[in-house]
Amino acid sequence: MGLIHIEMFATLDLVGQSPGGPEEDPAGFPFGGWQAPLLDEVSGDQVGAAYQGTDALLLGRRTYDIFAAYWPHQEGGQDNEIATMFNRIPKYVASRATPDLSWAGSSQLGPDLAAAVREIRDRHENIKVVGSLNLVQTLLRERLFDRLDLWVHPIVLGVGKKLFDGGAVPTNLTLLEPPVASAKGTVYLRYGLADGAPATGDMSAPDRGAGA
Repeated sequence: MGLIHIEMFATLDLVGQSPGGPEEDPAGFPFGGWQAPLLDEVSGDQVGAAYQGTDALLLGRRTYDIFAAYWPHQEGGQDNEIATMFNRIPKYVASRATPDLSWAGSSQLGPDLAAAVREIRDRHENIKVVGSLNLVQTLLRERLFDRLDLWVHPIVLGVGKKLFDGGAVPTNLTLLEPPVASAKGTVYLRYGLADGAPATGDMSAPDRGAGA
């Protein structure tokens, strides 16, 4: 069974809406493109490394439309390596409508999204989910992910769609490697889905091991 990786850019208050530009998901959101001033070489290299080994993309319709308008025209340019990979591998689109799937290798998932995602996880080794906040809510709710790569940026917006915006259920995660901060203050966190449900305790209880 393959792994589903969620790649997500978020602010300190976990807003993930429209990081790359104003046109991504406007919907009354005044901060489209908030990520651009915070990019640097370190975070850029981290994103590039995170895409290595990808053999399928799983995208919501809005993110798919943005990618389909950009990546087919980037081979031979600055982003040639990622463009070549994205243009070559299968793209799976979650949409209730009828999207234009003219980008080579694209197909639409069926109405039973959870079943369709399980099926493609059996078909591929490393499936990347980029952006696609609405789709991410379903994956979180169904625990249909294995890795969460999260870039937390040092800003607070106070408005916008959030990473855990209606899809979160009690879930344990494990940190897969030490966090890495860029010069501009963005922190890269890599988590893996863990078994069980979050535990609770009582911080006021005496330490029973003290003095033993």
